[in-house]
Amino acid sequence: MRWPALARTTHKWLALVVAVQAVFWTLSGIYMTAVHIDIIHGDRLVKTAAAQPLSFAGLIEPAHLAHLAPGLKSARLETQLGQPVYLVETDGGKSLFDARTGARLSPLSEAQARARAQALFAEDGKVVSAELLTKAPLEVQTRPMPLWRVEFEGAWRPTFYISPFTGELVSRRHDLWRTFDFVWMFHIMDYDDRQDVNNPLLRIFTWMAVATAATGGWLLIYSFRRKRRARKAAA
Repeated sequence: MRWPALARTTHKWLALVVAVQAVFWTLSGIYMTAVHIDIIHGDRLVKTAAAQPLSFAGLIEPAHLAHLAPGLKSARLETQLGQPVYLVETDGGKSLFDARTGARLSPLSEAQARARAQALFAEDGKVVSAELLTKAPLEVQTRPMPLWRVEFEGAWRPTFYISPFTGELVSRRHDLWRTFDFVWMFHIMDYDDRQDVNNPLLRIFTWMAVATAATGGWLLIYSFRRKRRARKAAA
C-alpha cells in the first residue's frame, strides 16, 4: 500500500466535504456578527414600562383571593391596560383577576390579546392577525402552550406571543430573528430543533476537520522529506 497516495486521497475528499460545511459556517457566522444581537432579541419592539403609582383604594383584599383561586400559592398586583389586576399562581397554574371586582379575566379573548399586544408594542404598526396556538411552532418550541400569536404590520413581520392566562409577553419574534435561527441551524448542524450544539453530526464533522488537518500535515512533512532525498540523490 502506498501511504502517501492513501493520505493524499483521504485528504482531498475529506477537505472537499469539510469545505462545503465550512462555507455554511462562514456565511452563517458573517450574518450573526453583522446583525447586532440586540436587534435579534427584538428589545426595541417592546415598550419600557414606566413606573406608575397605584392606588389601593377600591381594591379587593389579597386574602380574598384564596376564595377566588383555591390552592393559592402567590399573588402579584400589577397594571395591565391601565387597570389594576392580580396575577395569581395556584396549584393549577397562573390566572388573572380584576383587582377591583375579583372577576376572573383569563383566559384572554382575542380582543383582549390584541389590546394587550398593542399596548406593549413600541412601534407604530397595527395588529394584522391574532391566533390562539395550542401547538408550539418551531420559533417558540420551548414555551408552554397555549399562546396567542399576535402579528403586527411593519418591516420584518414583528410578532408577539402573549400568555392567555397572565397577559404577559412570553416572547417576541421577527424576520431578522427567524433568519438568525435559520443560519444558526447550519452553524451548529442541528437540523432538527436547532438547539443541540453538541450533536453527533457536528462532532463527526469536527473529527473530519481534524483528520483533514492531520493528513495535510503528514503530506507536508512527506513532501519536505522527498525533496531532501531528491537533493541528496542529485548531489
